[in-house]
Amino acid sequence: MADTGQPTPDQILQVGFGFWASKTLLSAIELEVFTELAKHPLSLAELQGRLGLHARSARDFFDALVSMGFLQRTGDIYQNAPATNLYLDKHKPTYIGGILEMCNHRLYSFWGHLTEGLRTGRPQNEIREGTLPLFEALYADPARLKEFLRAMTGLSQPSNRAIARQFPWAKYRTFADVGTAQGDLAVQIALQNTHLQGMGFDLPEVAPIFEEYTAENGLAERLKFRAGDFFKDPLPMGHILHDWNLEVKEMLIRKAHEALPEGGALVVYEAIIDDDRSKNTFGLLMSLNMLIETQDGFDYTGADCSSWMRKAGFRETRVEHLVGPDSMVVGIK
Repeated sequence: MADTGQPTPDQILQVGFGFWASKTLLSAIELEVFTELAKHPLSLAELQGRLGLHARSARDFFDALVSMGFLQRTGDIYQNAPATNLYLDKHKPTYIGGILEMCNHRLYSFWGHLTEGLRTGRPQNEIREGTLPLFEALYADPARLKEFLRAMTGLSQPSNRAIARQFPWAKYRTFADVGTAQGDLAVQIALQNTHLQGMGFDLPEVAPIFEEYTAENGLAERLKFRAGDFFKDPLPMGHILHDWNLEVKEMLIRKAHEALPEGGALVVYEAIIDDDRSKNTFGLLMSLNMLIETQDGFDYTGADCSSWMRKAGFRETRVEHLVGPDSMVVGIK
């Protein structure tokens, strides 16, 4: 057929049906497909049996994962693709599936109410169901809190490693990770910069999870936990700024500026939206996720964050890409 020059509907259909692929991957993580195959390759019958899947579903499910590049198949023998073997085996320290577990358990259903959120501007998570707000519910349940903090590690770990490599840590002796969660940023910085002493700052409930994680990485002596509330206490920033409205964002940056010595640095890192607001799709969708999850949080551009830092008194700012959709904004006092 001759090329008519008309656009095709391929991308429209691919994105429109994108939830098929998303839920297939999330179910594979829930079923621990990749963790099982990390032990050794398995036949169709063996993998189906170990995961307890129905004969009607198993072949299509596994072959869909092959077609998407998550698995590889030779005959009827399945094995992990290199990326899934590295990042989706629960027994490896490089596991990032925690954030995808949370997507499966929580966000997948909440995003079904996106249209309502767009119309009302209201969160569509636990608040919509009339239960406790997200953070209150999480911090009241130790098991859910641990799952959430592991999810934050999964989301942040690639950028945490990039920050540990890229930032000029040789100029500094100490650092604080505010809103530390499980403590992975502090761990990655300390592992790659052995002269540094660090502190993780978060609510008291986080302490045992932070201390367990730092001990697992052999850093209990160099990384200490400090309990506090960054709304009430002085700050000594990380993946937390997008949770809040503009007033709170500016307040947190001011508190960081006040707490730093001359020459000290504030590092803010998130899925920073490009200044033209047209390229970082993940950053823009993350901002919609803040609509789903928070009362008034939103993501922002590097230019936005730099302007807030200068307003707070930082004399120098810069934006540096990290990995994937993430960048860091650095302010020097």
